[in-house]
Parts: sequence; C-alpha cells; structure tokens
Amino acid sequence: MKRACVIGAGFGGLALAVRLQSAGIATTLVEARDKVGGRAYSWTRDGFTFDAGPTVVTDPECLRELWKLSGHDIADDVTLMPVMPFYRLNWTDGVTFDYSNDEGLLRREIARVAPGDLAGYEEFERYAAGVWQEGYVKLGHEAFLDFSSMIKAAPALARYQAWRSVYSMVSHYVKDEHLRQALSFHTLLVGGNPMTTSAIYALIHKLEKDGGVWWTRGGTNKLAQGMANLFERLGGTLRVGDKVRQVHTIGDRVTEVECESGWRERFDAVASNGDLMHTYATLLGDTPRGSDMAKSLAKKRFSPSLFVVHFGLEGTWPGIPHHSILFGPRYKGLLEDIFEHGVLPRDFSIYLHHPTVTDPSMAPPGKSTFYALVPVANMGKLPIDWAEVGPVLEQRVIAEVGRRLIPDIEDRIVTRFHYAPPDFETDLGAWKGNAFSLEPILTQSAFFRGHNRDDKLKNLYLVGAGTHPGAGIPGVVGSAKATAKLMLEDLK
Repeated sequence: MKRACVIGAGFGGLALAVRLQSAGIATTLVEARDKVGGRAYSWTRDGFTFDAGPTVVTDPECLRELWKLSGHDIADDVTLMPVMPFYRLNWTDGVTFDYSNDEGLLRREIARVAPGDLAGYEEFERYAAGVWQEGYVKLGHEAFLDFSSMIKAAPALARYQAWRSVYSMVSHYVKDEHLRQALSFHTLLVGGNPMTTSAIYALIHKLEKDGGVWWTRGGTNKLAQGMANLFERLGGTLRVGDKVRQVHTIGDRVTEVECESGWRERFDAVASNGDLMHTYATLLGDTPRGSDMAKSLAKKRFSPSLFVVHFGLEGTWPGIPHHSILFGPRYKGLLEDIFEHGVLPRDFSIYLHHPTVTDPSMAPPGKSTFYALVPVANMGKLPIDWAEVGPVLEQRVIAEVGRRLIPDIEDRIVTRFHYAPPDFETDLGAWKGNAFSLEPILTQSAFFRGHNRDDKLKNLYLVGAGTHPGAGIPGVVGSAKATAKLMLEDLK
C-alpha cells in the first residue's frame, strides 16, 4: 500500500487526507497544534466557545462530497444550520442592508436603499453567474501546473474582464455607493482588496446565492473535527501536537518527514497544508529548492492580517444577526491604508460575528458569544508594536461595537481577549502574520499561485489557501480535490 503524509490539519489538509484515505492510500495527517482546524481553531473560556477563524460556510455540497466518497453522510458528524440574513450591513450614515439569497427580500432591500440600481443589479447577477461557471465550476478544482494551462483559461478570463477589479465591475453595473460596497466587500473574506482583486471573485455572490450561508452547530471547529473523525474512521492516522521540523529529500524527491518529538517516517508522497513560506523556508530550508522558492515567495504580495477581539457578554441579542459588517466612514481610503501603505488607521470597519443568535450552545445560558474582526496590514509593512497597540485597539473596537449596537457593552463583558498578527505568525507559521496566504490579485492567481505539485520535487504537493483557487473553505477544499487527483495519478 502506498503511503502519504499531509502536513497541517487545516480544512485543506483535512479534505486532502480524507480524499487520499478514501482512495486507499495509507495517509498520516500531522498537526503541530493540540487539535485540528488550522485557522479554524477554537478556545473555551468561562463557558464560552470562541472560533478563531472562518465562520462563513458556503457551498456545503463540496463538503458533503468528502463523506460521499466512502458512502458516508456528513450528518453523521456535522450539523449544518442555515444563516439568514447572510449579513447585515451597516454604515455610519445609518443606512442598513440585509444581504441574503431570499430573492424577494434582497430586491426589496435594493429598492429601499438604491431604487435606481435594481436593473443594474440584475445585470451584475448575470455577470456573477457567468464568472462562477467559468472560474469555479470549470476551473476551481483544476491544477495549474504550467503556463499553457493558463493560456487555455485566458479566453474565458478575458471575456469576463478578469483584469478589472471586483469593485470596478460592480461599479459598472450599479451606481449607489452603499450597494457597490455591499456587492464587493466579500473579497475581504478571502484576503483580497475589492479595489484590486480580480473581477473573477465576483463569483462569490453566485456561490452564496446558490448554496446559501451555513453555520456548524458547536462552531466551525466542529466541522474540522467532523472531518478528522471521518478520516480516522476510514483508517487514517492523525498525529496532533507534534510540529514538523523538516522534510527530508534525496535528489528530486522528498523521502521522510521528521517532527520535533523525534518521530520520523518515510513516505511515497508528502503534501503541505502549511504556510507557503514556512513550507519552503523552514521545512525545506536545507535544500536548494527550499532556498530558491523562499527567495521567490519573498517578492510576492501576501494578504493582510487580522485583529480579532473575542468577547462574551451577559444577556442575549436577538436583534443582532449572526454576521454584521459595520462599515467605517471610509472604504477606498481605508483599503489603501491596509493593503498599500501598511499603516494602522484611526478608523476601521468591523466584521461582527454573533453565533449565539443561531446556536445558543456557544455560550452559557443567558449569555452571548461575539467576535469583532478588523482587517489590518501584515507585519511586512510598517512596524507596529502589537504588545502596546493590541490592548488599545481592543478597547477601541469594543467601544465602537458599543456605540453602534450595544450601549452598555462594558458593563456586560464577562470575558475578552484579542488575537493579533504576531499570533498568526507564532501559532500558524504564517509569514509576516498574513491571514490568507498570497493576496488574490490577478498576477497571483491560478498558475501564479503555489502549484499543487512542486515543479522540482516530484512527490511534494501543496494544498490550501496558497494554491489555486485561494482562501475560504470552498477554495481550500477545491484545492484539495485538485491536489488529490494529481497524487492519486502519480501514486498509481
């Protein structure tokens, strides 16, 4: 029996391990932290459960497919709960907008906020459906290993003006600034600037509309654990709490994986779900290939980081939906500060996550769990002393949530803590504390992202946000499908 090792138990690594094990490859999944999930880690404090990372589950069919491979049902391990509205958007001028796939509700919201843009929205909707078909259905699970594969995709990309940004394409169809922001902010959820991210990412609108937005009962961490349960049930070997120290090579092949515990084993193939720079600069740092790729990656643009304030409150808040976007007074200028200048601006926009409105089990009875997420520059821009700035920014974020939604928030706080760019670097090996790997601009998409199979080391593979199609749960699960296809073909 062929043997494979997958390094890193984020969603990409878990999905790849399930696919390999389902196909009869004896697979070992190695995770440095004490439990699976990667960015979908979780903490329990004072009876509250706090999810670290992704909270929006879209395209549930790509997850169900992982269980179907072996004749199982996702419901055996995971309970998916619908979220409605998907997001409530709120601006400083008092305008609110409930975003969902309820066609009647969505049209009424557009008619209320931007009555002149209803026809333009319908045109944008058709555009989003087209790029979804080309960019996700046809290409989302493909491995771009050579430039010729990019050339083949070029006509479709050109037809949908992929060189333009999401915001530019949205602005072509609708004129109201609130609606422009409502239809373009999604790229921030995968580490992209709406002003520069390829218009292909408008497909997210269609993805959400068709598949809905879902929540995993008990937290997104339960989805990761459910995938791990499936993997072990299939006979896979899971090692947690054991950090990989080095991937050994001989010639143009990887041979062994060695962990800090001293565990060391030989494999026919190795796949990394780790940060791209960490994979090449650290795990393969002693090899010419690792050194060369690290130098190449250092020239690329990595996504911003995040500053996340987790807090538990006394009381329940049925009027605050599961997901809210509290836009700041600026949109384009704020994005330039984060993505281009790397400064910490005085203003900010907040993604507010309130899972207990859907799933009360995330907090003790009569209490509520929240997190407030603020995009910030990665640590490769201007230096910021997060030990000093973190507590100050945490207080400012809490105060803004209080000002706009919960006036007596300070009196209700039971527990609170924050997670900053240095934590991404320390806990996840994320270079410069990035939160989404490579920034999803056109010149870092498809062939120009990490390749699912390394160009030089013939049995080294990559999976996750640094590969095509990019970050987000459907993206990394799609990358696992592409990588698994290559590995299974090579291991025959």
